[in-house]
Amino acid sequence: MPELPEDLSTCSLEDVMISHAENRAWNKELRMRNTDLVNSRLAQRIGHDEYAVHRKVGVADALECKRRATVLANEITSRTRH
Repeated sequence: MPELPEDLSTCSLEDVMISHAENRAWNKELRMRNTDLVNSRLAQRIGHDEYAVHRKVGVADALECKRRATVLANEITSRTRH
């Protein structure tokens, strides 16, 4: 999970853009992990309980990634509106 400063107002626009790119890369990684997880379950390499645990963590990570994407997009929009 990429670091995201608590207060983005202290960051430069370039830093916010870098964080946005890192968050997009994390989102891609999360999607790939989810695909691997589903494939592992379908191939019966992992059991239902293990799948459920990993899926719960994946959903929480995806929600945090989406929250960060919204925060970063709003910050970028507010700074480039002029």
